Amino acid sequence: MTIKILVSACLLGQPVRYNGRALTLHSDLLRRWNARGMIVPLCPEVAAGFATPRRPAEIESGFDGSDVVDGQARILEDTQADVTETFLHGAQIALDTAMAENCRYALLTDGSPSCGSSFIYSGAHDGTRRAGGGVVATVLRRAGVRVFAQHEIGKLAAEIGE
Repeated sequence: MTIKILVSACLLGQPVRYNGRALTLHSDLLRRWNARGMIVPLCPEVAAGFATPRRPAEIESGFDGSDVVDGQARILEDTQADVTETFLHGAQIALDTAMAENCRYALLTDGSPSCGSSFIYSGAHDGTRRAGGGVVATVLRRAGVRVFAQHEIGKLAAEIGE
């Protein structure tokens, strides 16, 4: 069976980030995996209905994606608009996609309130990073999917025997 990897669409060059840009990860590994049909691209935020570009959003200060998934925290735009439900919908779409495609691995964009896996932003919309994960990383991990940030692509390659 072919190994499948759920990959943040912005890492593949799609201009779907909040600022309307991509965060293209130039990698021979990604090109090789794509050629083998291993890549399942997804932007959970766009899939959930967010426009591109959109207002920046962050998980409330002091919380992370686990807290949001557990109903103990919110995701707020820089205007303080509560967009938690849309982010949670995107996380469910990501999980459903991963399960439908049999993705045992995910390569996600770090820092995002959706896809962050090692860090997210402070919640104060001040550019400060802090340890934590987003809602997509949380639901995927809880379902047994191995999640890697884009800077961990080498670790992912080692994990799948590349």
